[in-house]
Amino acid sequence: MIEAKHIIIIGGGITGLTAAYYLQHTIKERQLPYKVTLIEAMDKLGGKIETYKKNGFIIERGPDSFLIRKESGARLVRHVGLGENLIKNDTGKSFILVKDQLHEMPQGSVMGIPTSLSPFIFSSLFSFRGKLRMLGDFFLPQKGPKHDQSVGAFFRHHLGNELLENLIEPLLSGIYAGNIDKLSLMATFPQFYEMEQSHRSLIIGARKTLGNKTQHGSKKTSKFYSLKHGLQTLVEQIEKCLDPSIVQVVSGAKVKQIDKKGYTYQLLLDNGEVHVANSLALTTSVSQAKHMFNQFDFWDDFGEMKATSVANVAMAFDREAVPKDIDGTGFVVSRNGDYRITACTWTHKKWPETTPENKALLRCYVGKPGDEKVVTLSDDEIAAIALHDLKKIMGITAQPDFYVVTRWKDSMPQYEVGHLQRLDKLSQAMEEQLPGVFVAGNNYKGVGIPDCISQGEQVVEEILSFLKK
Repeated sequence: MIEAKHIIIIGGGITGLTAAYYLQHTIKERQLPYKVTLIEAMDKLGGKIETYKKNGFIIERGPDSFLIRKESGARLVRHVGLGENLIKNDTGKSFILVKDQLHEMPQGSVMGIPTSLSPFIFSSLFSFRGKLRMLGDFFLPQKGPKHDQSVGAFFRHHLGNELLENLIEPLLSGIYAGNIDKLSLMATFPQFYEMEQSHRSLIIGARKTLGNKTQHGSKKTSKFYSLKHGLQTLVEQIEKCLDPSIVQVVSGAKVKQIDKKGYTYQLLLDNGEVHVANSLALTTSVSQAKHMFNQFDFWDDFGEMKATSVANVAMAFDREAVPKDIDGTGFVVSRNGDYRITACTWTHKKWPETTPENKALLRCYVGKPGDEKVVTLSDDEIAAIALHDLKKIMGITAQPDFYVVTRWKDSMPQYEVGHLQRLDKLSQAMEEQLPGVFVAGNNYKGVGIPDCISQGEQVVEEILSFLKK
């Protein structure tokens, strides 16, 4: 009789859940003698994915959607049987708040890079000097290959400060909530570096490679998926699909220490349990992984992965309490203003399914470099900050029917310049010193839901390949 191999996944966010689900699928399909244990420190699975329901409202406390073009998200949803619940966002206008005015987002752009010039030339977002500087991208000399550089330096060189600060930075802040002059271009947006190397001009590169998808005047298509009853239904459905004869879930228990014992790993949990694994997937933060493997110093070479803290407050109103109920999905805020909110989603417009008739649902985001302590304030204080800004921006003077505040402390990983080189070095050290241990999740190769799901898929292949050897 062949002794079963034991795979342990540490971390029950969407990365760990994906890995557990696809491991189970492959084990059943190939009839492999493996078993899986998923260990999560919290009492619930899903990580940042959390849906709150009240009075007919569906409120996402974490992400509210995922990109359609990254296919791993919808693939998992369909694989677990929720394909009929996929919904697309309404594709209204979106806005940017600059100097106390809401300006319509220029059409014909990708992450703020023009693929059609006329919307930018006629936009009120930029001064005449700012538009001239943007057009200077056509005349910049060819740059040679570069190891890595900051996102801020790259876009500033091509398009100037004004377009960077009024458009690109506010858009990026919704993804990384960090300092763009420290974020690694190669770890976040390598496709734009490739455009530069191939076409010299970023605008020319964007127009040639993406222009046919973003032509001004063409019908806008949905870019995001969500789920009819909230994203948490995906987490719940994966849990239901896990077969306890193959996958054991241990929640509410932290891994205190992991020791290498020959060709296996011994895990000590804070509830006193001891588990032995032949292969491990770490889907935790870098600091947690470092704590569990504190006898290995290569984690120090990777560095202390920095993360920013953010919070959001969802507020429910009567529809008539929103005097400027603009036809759009929301706005982002330029960092040049004195506002403390960084963005606001008009959820009742973007996702009508979330909001009862004649009601409005707005979700504001707070927390940015230099103002991260805002997340330590009380719920009432955070809501008051959002309402103060919404009064100035949208004329809202009424108090909400209710509000829900969510804090994510040290939850937005910052891929600083050199991140990929440090990650390669970490992977090499782990392969030499910790064979069979793999890392995945938003601390490593992407922060969005599809990125985390893709990493879950990849770690399954890595574990199976290792155990096959």
